[in-house]
Amino acid sequence: MLNKEKREKYEKISEYSFIKGNIELDEQKLDQLLHLEENFDLLKRKFDIGDKRAVIYYINGFCKDDMLQKIQEFFWGLDVSDVEGSVMDFANNQIPYLEINLYGDKYNVVTMLLSGVSCLLIDGFNKAILIDAREYPARNVQEPEKYKVLRGSRDGFVETLILNTALIRRRIRNPEYICKVMRAGKSSRTDIAICYMNDRVDRKLLDHIISNIEKIDVDALTMNQESLSEAVYKGKWFNPFPKFRYTERPDTVAASVLEGQIAILVDNSPAAMLLPTTIFDVIEEADDYYFPPVTGTYLRLARMIVTVMSLLLTPLFLLYANNPEILPDWLMFTKIEQPEYVPIFWQLLILELAVDGLKLAAINTPSTLNTPLSLIAAIVIGEFSVNTGWFNQQTMLYMAVVAIANFTHENYELAYSVKFLRIIMLIFTQIFGLYGFIGGIIFTLAVVGLNKTIAGTSYVYPLMPLDFKVFLQRFYRVSLKAKNKK
Repeated sequence: MLNKEKREKYEKISEYSFIKGNIELDEQKLDQLLHLEENFDLLKRKFDIGDKRAVIYYINGFCKDDMLQKIQEFFWGLDVSDVEGSVMDFANNQIPYLEINLYGDKYNVVTMLLSGVSCLLIDGFNKAILIDAREYPARNVQEPEKYKVLRGSRDGFVETLILNTALIRRRIRNPEYICKVMRAGKSSRTDIAICYMNDRVDRKLLDHIISNIEKIDVDALTMNQESLSEAVYKGKWFNPFPKFRYTERPDTVAASVLEGQIAILVDNSPAAMLLPTTIFDVIEEADDYYFPPVTGTYLRLARMIVTVMSLLLTPLFLLYANNPEILPDWLMFTKIEQPEYVPIFWQLLILELAVDGLKLAAINTPSTLNTPLSLIAAIVIGEFSVNTGWFNQQTMLYMAVVAIANFTHENYELAYSVKFLRIIMLIFTQIFGLYGFIGGIIFTLAVVGLNKTIAGTSYVYPLMPLDFKVFLQRFYRVSLKAKNKK
């Protein structure tokens, strides 16, 4: 359960042979280590198996009571001869349960026990028998609120790791599919599952990820996957584009794993991390594949166009507002005729902040009040802000379009990356005019084009380096038959 470095470090400060086979001594050490008298949910039960004394430790709320009761009833029927021999013989021949492990060291015994596994100690046996009859409290499997589809499966990940891995395993019935479990965090000892296809994965990237997880030296993964991602990949803070793709849909994870990507799941989190991730992976959604190729292609292209439009719309409007002489005749209707009490540049920056404020308010508002507060924000605040001269009508219109465009893709990180670049383009355009607008576009292309994935490959592959067939597949949703032929 521990890598070599951590094992050597641990053995310096703890006793490796933690279970000695003396029931009184072992019980006393576990009671002290677990602070049993102070923890109301940590329980133990003493009983006899044949002529030997035994004690079982478990956490109330994590174990299947009926299963443990049946196992204990079976133990009561054993005689003296049944508990003779080694602990391995007893576990293999006398315990009527499948999920059994034997450990004698402190780290694994305590970690597994605090994870919900029942720990059985028997006098004369120098290893603890860990019976995995746990049952975590979990909500029902249902469609994720953020990752809904018009057509397709309606299941989604929950906060229990074992259920999430089962949802992926259900979709990939291939012996090459591997689900490797690791742990991180000195106090939390959080379970981490790494899922990949053994014959398709990038082995260099996989070894790099496993090595980085083993080297994580933190007390706890307090923020789940965000803490893990920052520990696994120490990227440049000033580049906002996502290096990981997050999803709560098991069908999306299964499809990505079959394409050679790596999925990382963290216990207590309903989302999976997919890597390596390019800009085209982030823009894709499950609906692209649940519709016919023509419809899927249209949805994908529409999403890309709207994303580009949300980046350029307000900087272009600011350029025309500051330089009306370059406005073409066919766009003269967009010219601002109202008096400007607040400069357009500051109006746009204030509205950028206000949109985020409304998002935060919606998140923290009870669902029963969402609708009336949304109406208040849209009608009262919007109407009076225009009438009082704070904002022009065109400014409100274009920012409303940009705010709606941010919801066309499911990835929050991409939406805020576009937002940050849009603000930079606004600043460039305000200071340098047309040259600033062009410079902002060049800066945006450089930020995206020079970016790298966690594997060190191009963030805009297959555009750079150009792979024409793969590039067309990114834009056009080909049929499954054609894809399999390729």
